[in-house]
Amino acid sequence: MSSGTVIIIAPGTDPHATAVRDRLTAMAVDAVLLDPGRFPGELRIALGEAPEDIVIDGRRIDARSVYIRDLALNPTGSASTAADLDGEMQRDWRRTMAALRERSDFVLALLHRWEQLGTPIYNPLSAYPRITKPYQLALLAAAGLPVPASCWTNDPEEVRRFARGRRVAYKPVAGGAATQELQPRDLEPARLACLGAAPVCFQELLPGLDLRIYVVDGEVVTAIEIESDALDFRQHERSMKVRTLDDGLRRACERATAILGLRFTGMDVKFDARGAPRILELNPSPMFLGFDARCGTDIAGALAAALAAGRAGAPALAVSRP
Repeated sequence: MSSGTVIIIAPGTDPHATAVRDRLTAMAVDAVLLDPGRFPGELRIALGEAPEDIVIDGRRIDARSVYIRDLALNPTGSASTAADLDGEMQRDWRRTMAALRERSDFVLALLHRWEQLGTPIYNPLSAYPRITKPYQLALLAAAGLPVPASCWTNDPEEVRRFARGRRVAYKPVAGGAATQELQPRDLEPARLACLGAAPVCFQELLPGLDLRIYVVDGEVVTAIEIESDALDFRQHERSMKVRTLDDGLRRACERATAILGLRFTGMDVKFDARGAPRILELNPSPMFLGFDARCGTDIAGALAAALAAGRAGAPALAVSRP
């Protein structure tokens, strides 16, 4: 087992972050929960000119590994923070925006330093450009992995073309709202005019079972089959059970994770009408406590063990076709 401190980056109230920290503490591993929301008002961080010159709350830190659960750099992430920000913006918006930029640049610089030093990061900032959904599915498709037919657009004519002769599901590009089935009324001009406010993701509707698959350090640690009567299973789960993947799907999931450069992911896979799997997305900071509680899995333990091991080296990128 490596020496050094495991850094967990998340708000102090995040249950997934605190669960992983507690698992590490039970393993006698030094683990620190670094809450970016406390910086710079409460949390003290100093960076020197050398990459390894990092001091947090007066303590020089040698990071064994880093788990980025939530950077908490979005000032509107909570109602209380948004309310405080509104007041600050009204008093002096230029000063407030400058302060937010300084805070963000400083935290990102800290994470870039750890990555440059070779610290295992779950997941590194260098992977983040590849996880935007329109890009990640394009990378997977280019590598020959199975993804659904998709169209991200704000063009009404492209929506009509894509929807012709097939059932279509739609959802936000970045997430945050439930997936719905495209209805005839959604193709009316007034409805399609809403695309002028924001683009939308349109995909072939997949009627089969849902799988949530977790990969840690390049290996599938568990796959969970979810039955639901809803198109979007979230909060509509009828049953869940652990499922053994066939070798082909297991290799596809592990390869998809390598293509995006992720050390830890929760993948959503759904089956089409012919029973063939399609990769919907890879989440770089998935929730897992609910699955552990309902299915008897130990995703938290697998992640804690990986963080404790502190395996050096960047996650592989494999973008060529098999």
